[in-house]
Amino acid sequence: MSYAADVIIIIFAFAVFGYTHSLLASVKIKRIIADKMGSLIAFYRLIYNFLALISFYILYEILPKPDLQIYDLPYPWDFIIIIPQVLSLLGILWSSRYFSLWEFAGIAQIKRWLEGNYNEKELDESFTFRAEGPYRFSRHPVYFFAIMFLLFRPEMNLFYLTFFICITAYFYIGSVYEEKKLVEILGETYIRYREQVPRIFPMKFNLKRK
Repeated sequence: MSYAADVIIIIFAFAVFGYTHSLLASVKIKRIIADKMGSLIAFYRLIYNFLALISFYILYEILPKPDLQIYDLPYPWDFIIIIPQVLSLLGILWSSRYFSLWEFAGIAQIKRWLEGNYNEKELDESFTFRAEGPYRFSRHPVYFFAIMFLLFRPEMNLFYLTFFICITAYFYIGSVYEEKKLVEILGETYIRYREQVPRIFPMKFNLKRK
């Protein structure tokens, strides 16, 4: 199979995955499930995360992997480029201090359900807005640092480049849908925040972009 056909298959597969993932994360779908299942919606986030990880792994394994080499950095650049990767990992850890990992994973919801105090109006998440730390510079700092981590690598082939572009596009499109939900929940508070802070990349020219 040609490299062009491989790339088209990869992009199409990621588009389907991204659409399905975003659809299942939508407030509309969660409300339909909450109407049918009541407080059992508390289990939705954990199941959603598990299925997303499994489906992503299967997708990664079955996709064609065009091995056309784009670059392979020589020594010492292959070691130097690891520095921004490490900094990106530290950035992800920094960002994680400003949201609940247990809530994100879906564990905190089940704990509240077992304690008998789950509010099904929260759907699958109890959300707390914090515009601190890295969130002063990017509305989605985890996405930013993840993109930086994936970008800086000592070698690059066609499969990884296509994979990187798809993931970056998914982060951006996903942030659009995520922010629609945040505006619905937080209203004017998030609208003002959105006007002041760039979406993903902490660039000055993005400050007024939505």
